[in-house]
Amino acid sequence: MNQPRVDPETGSPRVHACCVPSIQRQQALRESQATAREFIRIRKGSTEDMIRLDGGAFLMGTDTDEGFPEDGEGPVRKVEVAPFYIDTYPVTNRQFREFIKSTGYVTEAERFGWSFVFEKEIPPEIHQRQTFQRVAGTPWWCGVPGSYWQKPSGFDSSIAGKDDHPVVHVSWNDATAFADWAGKRLPTEAEWEYAARGGLEQELYPWGSELVPDNHHRCNIWQGDFPHHNTGEDGFIGTAPVDSFAPNGYDLYTITGNAWEWINDWWSSTYHMHATRMNPVGPPEGDRKVIKGGSFLCHRSYCNRYRVAARTSSTPDSSTQHTTFRLVRDV
Repeated sequence: MNQPRVDPETGSPRVHACCVPSIQRQQALRESQATAREFIRIRKGSTEDMIRLDGGAFLMGTDTDEGFPEDGEGPVRKVEVAPFYIDTYPVTNRQFREFIKSTGYVTEAERFGWSFVFEKEIPPEIHQRQTFQRVAGTPWWCGVPGSYWQKPSGFDSSIAGKDDHPVVHVSWNDATAFADWAGKRLPTEAEWEYAARGGLEQELYPWGSELVPDNHHRCNIWQGDFPHHNTGEDGFIGTAPVDSFAPNGYDLYTITGNAWEWINDWWSSTYHMHATRMNPVGPPEGDRKVIKGGSFLCHRSYCNRYRVAARTSSTPDSSTQHTTFRLVRDV
């Protein structure tokens, strides 16, 4: 049997209009056009809502006393990255819903049947009738049955009214699945830090070295007594919409605070000391992935990692209520 000819530009089957009745021809044309758009999207990735960065050399890392030496934040080193596109915002619930609808993908939290939720984010009616597995050393983290991206606090919760919040309860594996579908990829740590700095050199935050300049909050983090009471002085308890604060110098929003962002690199606290300085990446293998940016649960007394040079890690299959991602694309 002869196979249908394929358009070399789009990869979609060519439709021979003369052989198809009018209604069928129109339907076939629509399907062919949709296939072509899907082919282009997967191969190239849309640059809508992305910022093109020229790349170049910058000073990565920090030697400041604000940091955590055991995390490998230093030493400061000059590295260079090639030009790339990066998402203006973290991936939102709305965008992730489109991915799920298109692919039928099931997140790891759904497959495991639970995910990590901050204790005070669990609705009282759920908290009263369940006993949760807790994390040693950080008892405020609870393994909540039924929690996943669409039900962030368990079976009875929802994301209604939060389409523009960052999607959470997504693992690194979930994020890479979304990236494959979108024709993009997760950023390297060097790309992420270059972007987060917004053109500033060796400042603590994307906007400078003062956390609350002129008494204006620039990110969503914890205020008050962690983990007992969050005053919400920045306007939010829990995640915030992705455009809630002014962008950095590269017009990127909520790149620190709000929710941690997955990085493509495997974690190491020492590998970067010997790695290439041109488009550096993490070690070739490992058991944990880098996350950057901090979250709404970060506080100076406990997790001062909403600084651009700060870093930590998590296993690729982990999902929590305060981890999300944004994507990049090659130029």
